[in-house]
Amino acid sequence: MEKAITAIEYGSDTLMDLSTGPNFKEVRRSIMEVVEVPIGTVPIYEAAVKSSKSRGAVVHMDEDDMFQAIINQAEEGVDFITVHCGITKDTVEKLKKSKRIMGIVSRGGAFLAAWILQNDEENPLYKNYDYLLEIAHEHDVTLSLGDGLRPGCIHDASDIPQIGELITLGGLVERAREKGVQVMVEGPGHVPLNQIKSNIQLQKTICKEAPFYVLGPLVTDLAPGYDHITSAIGGAIAAAAGADYLCYVTPAEHLSIPSVEDVKEGVIASKIAAQAGDVSKGIISAWDDELKMANARRDFNWKQQFQLAFDQDKPCRYRERKPTLGEDMCTMCGEFCALRLVRDI
Repeated sequence: MEKAITAIEYGSDTLMDLSTGPNFKEVRRSIMEVVEVPIGTVPIYEAAVKSSKSRGAVVHMDEDDMFQAIINQAEEGVDFITVHCGITKDTVEKLKKSKRIMGIVSRGGAFLAAWILQNDEENPLYKNYDYLLEIAHEHDVTLSLGDGLRPGCIHDASDIPQIGELITLGGLVERAREKGVQVMVEGPGHVPLNQIKSNIQLQKTICKEAPFYVLGPLVTDLAPGYDHITSAIGGAIAAAAGADYLCYVTPAEHLSIPSVEDVKEGVIASKIAAQAGDVSKGIISAWDDELKMANARRDFNWKQQFQLAFDQDKPCRYRERKPTLGEDMCTMCGEFCALRLVRDI
């Protein structure tokens, strides 16, 4: 709950609860009680946890388990759900023949791919997609079509399994719209800088301009402990290219459950990326804030600078390192402040 509150405090527009640990239902309900932003979930997690406990393995869950989890969470009032409908028998076969290093890194995608291989049947969420749309429409739940085959390293980016799944999702977007169900599409993942724009353009074409929700993307795999930075770099480029929704990444990504401080740093990094993308697209509200900050810096208005900052505490602490400074200087240039020299003359 503290992490949820912290995420909202530092600018998160939505939250996703991805819990699979003990009492995950109570965790989800508690979070929904303390925040007012839209809440998303991945119902296959609930089905997998239930099957693992009652039947000994995730792959032993049945279709009823999957759809009952979706119904349960829809009735609880979640706003959007990730469903990995693009994992099909065909895409799993393409994956087996590919030269991927990381295979499947999506947890929900792995659950369904393993289920398909174990049971030699089609993905129930794909096979019974019309039933899924009925549930979503009845409970006014937005579908987030999960990228179960997103790349887990930049070597795997933009390969045949990823694009094959995206083509499948494009058809599912149109079917959702025909039934009056709101839908967005999730995307990569780990993508080198030079492929980000083309990934966005491809999704927008195949999915008929459906909102695109990207995880980062992370532009290098060599920065464990700093993946909030690698994702912010990719997120800024993705936002400028037309991505609609950035999923934050924390410094703990690939390493551990994030702490409260990790959540704060991850959200701020993602907000920086979003702002950079909005500025590049000429969005008026984004430019207004930039102009306010420029004026505050020109006028040495420290209070307003801190109020405009994504993190209002950290710049204040830096400023307090030298409390005897005059109001019209900082320790970077001190008495040789360029602004002040020109202003005074």
